[in-house]
Amino acid sequence: MRNMSIPEPEKAPFTEKQGQYLAFIKMYTKVNKVPPAHTDFQKYFDVTPPTVNQMIKTLENKGLIRKKPKTPRSIYVLALDELIPTLK
Repeated sequence: MRNMSIPEPEKAPFTEKQGQYLAFIKMYTKVNKVPPAHTDFQKYFDVTPPTVNQMIKTLENKGLIRKKPKTPRSIYVLALDELIPTLK
């Protein structure tokens, strides 16, 4: 009998915290019909503006979100829905 290795489940291409930001964007947009503003992230995650800016840049650089420069509420999630965790 051959030794068949079982493929490992696909790992999400982002950290747990990044996943929570993606989940927040998806949920916020679904509920409010517009993407969240930076202040919405600050309130929900209890973080500072620079923290939000850095996370948005990181998600954008990883190709997980897209946004229009200098346009408020323009974040769109590109990550596959099945990879996005449940919002905690």
